[in-house]
Amino acid sequence: MTFGAENIIEGDCIASLATLPDKSVDLVFADPPYNLQLGGDLLRPDNSKVDAVDDHWDQFASFAAYDQFTREWLSQCRRVLKDDGSLWVIGSYHNIFRVGAALQDMGFWILNDVIWRKTNPMPNFKGTRFTNAHETLIWAAKGRGPKRYTFNYDAMKMANDELQMRSDWTLGLCTGEERVKNQEGTKAHPTQKPEALLHRVILSSTKPGDLILDPFFGVGTTGAAAKRLGRRFIGLEREPEYVELAKERISKVNPVSLADLDVMGSKRAEPRIPFGQIVEAGLLRAGDRLYDPKGERSARVRADGSLVVGDLAGSIHKVGAMVQAAPACNGWTYWHFKSDRGLTPIDVLREKVRAGLVETAG
Repeated sequence: MTFGAENIIEGDCIASLATLPDKSVDLVFADPPYNLQLGGDLLRPDNSKVDAVDDHWDQFASFAAYDQFTREWLSQCRRVLKDDGSLWVIGSYHNIFRVGAALQDMGFWILNDVIWRKTNPMPNFKGTRFTNAHETLIWAAKGRGPKRYTFNYDAMKMANDELQMRSDWTLGLCTGEERVKNQEGTKAHPTQKPEALLHRVILSSTKPGDLILDPFFGVGTTGAAAKRLGRRFIGLEREPEYVELAKERISKVNPVSLADLDVMGSKRAEPRIPFGQIVEAGLLRAGDRLYDPKGERSARVRADGSLVVGDLAGSIHKVGAMVQAAPACNGWTYWHFKSDRGLTPIDVLREKVRAGLVETAG
């Protein structure tokens, strides 16, 4: 079975999942029923009723029934997920701990729990608890094995003003024009997620052209974000009204141009260049001197790419660590060579060799 860019399947999520082929999906994003266990109507101080989540699809007879449902859909998602794929699931305190336990029991390897801190949460009108101002996302790999999941670390760092992206995300609720309305002009889905949240999830853990599965598609936030970012998607949804609203919504999305889909790449994904290759290429020669960033320490380059400082000898990383009495050192950024611009990191030379390899391969 092959999938195009957009696929919305109407029907029960577990039955629909069973029709998908093994190891066909790069990412799963799941926003399952929360099983909120609401007791009676929730009223504001002026006695107006709060439009809470009381839909039939969020109601289960017991925790045991909810756990069985959770394990069934997770089992199918695990089957269709590629070995190097990953899964995101979002929930509230009502369900996320039960989902997390099921994930671990089934062999998923939890990578992060991410807190979505809402800038505009609904108040606790009764004043009996803290305002519930966050939801939790669990990000998990299919297993702990050698298969490497996608993580666009440098892109996330760039999106956060070149600071490492943290696991607490401050984003607003879905409001205003983004909120999908029904024929009566009221919100169509009680738990519609903001597209900004899906943008970050998709950008962090997929590549352009990847296939994303959302087994609880709702009004299509995952599909809208996926289409905008040049990813393919499969959405499973059993409510016909939501399916039609999702189709209409996604048809209006304009994808980002291919040229603008490029993100900051990770050095881990680039060809590995040993320091000895710098010497072989003649960019440095045996006997040349390298210096620390301040020019206070120096090391001599040897023909095999090792460095010597007094009685110390070894790789650029090992010698860099030893002269600083540090447990580790990135020799590419620590050691510098003299150029007409002063002291320059030897990482510049690595990039020259790497660029030559890429050009040759092209």
